[in-house]
Amino acid sequence: MRLVRYGNPGEEKPGMLAADGSLRSVAPLVQDWSATHLTRETLAVIAAIDPEKLPLVDGSPRLGPPIGDIRQIIAVGLNYRDHAEEAGMDVPDHPLVFHKGVGSLAGPEDSILLAEGSEALDWEAELGFVIAQDCRHVPAASALDYVAGYLAAGDISERHWQFGAGGREGKGKSYDSYTPLGPWLLTAHALPDPQTLSIRLEVNDVLRQNGNTSQMLFSVAQLIEHISRFQTLMAGDLVLTGTPAGVGFGMKPQTYLKADDIVTIEVAELGRQTHRIVREPRP
Repeated sequence: MRLVRYGNPGEEKPGMLAADGSLRSVAPLVQDWSATHLTRETLAVIAAIDPEKLPLVDGSPRLGPPIGDIRQIIAVGLNYRDHAEEAGMDVPDHPLVFHKGVGSLAGPEDSILLAEGSEALDWEAELGFVIAQDCRHVPAASALDYVAGYLAAGDISERHWQFGAGGREGKGKSYDSYTPLGPWLLTAHALPDPQTLSIRLEVNDVLRQNGNTSQMLFSVAQLIEHISRFQTLMAGDLVLTGTPAGVGFGMKPQTYLKADDIVTIEVAELGRQTHRIVREPRP
């Protein structure tokens, strides 16, 4: 199933895409796509329903993040060897885990803000996944059983804030709009192997990133095993799995986003995002 949320920011309603691509409302069945409705049991009930029998949503409403009420954004750094090498950093022996602010969430066509004082706004395309139920100390062999679904994600990064303004990863990656998601969440049963997906990112129609999740140093299953050793993963948590080479920070000379640039992010089977970089008015 391809699960979506549509409507104005803060007013999104749950929906799904039928086989013909039409948007169908799920509001009669669930209040929102959030932790309560992400269990395998609940999703199995929804999957038994023919989407074409659900109410058709007219027009082309804005799509928001496919999942609501996300409590944690857990991200992984340097999870592709070529990205670590372009950044001039050691290839990690263990997953590098950090957290992003939930205020950074955005939809798949929302604008990305060029904030006041931003000097080095960079792009990163990633595979994300959502946890289906609370878990800890999960072995890799059964880890995928705890995944509700997968989605395309951006991890937009202000490198000056990250490296040069007394910050670390979270400080440089948590501003509003810095975690665009979607367009849909593909439920886990429809993607039995998440390590086969191409990841692409373009800036102004120029290909900048072209990788594959098969290149990840630590697979989705290994990440769940590792993270759940150090904290409880909760239903509805979003995990970002890292980005392949091709970011602006690694270019020579370093190249960053500017107002009116267009960024497109595409992950195979998980859809395509398109964002305009918009200069935020002075506060």
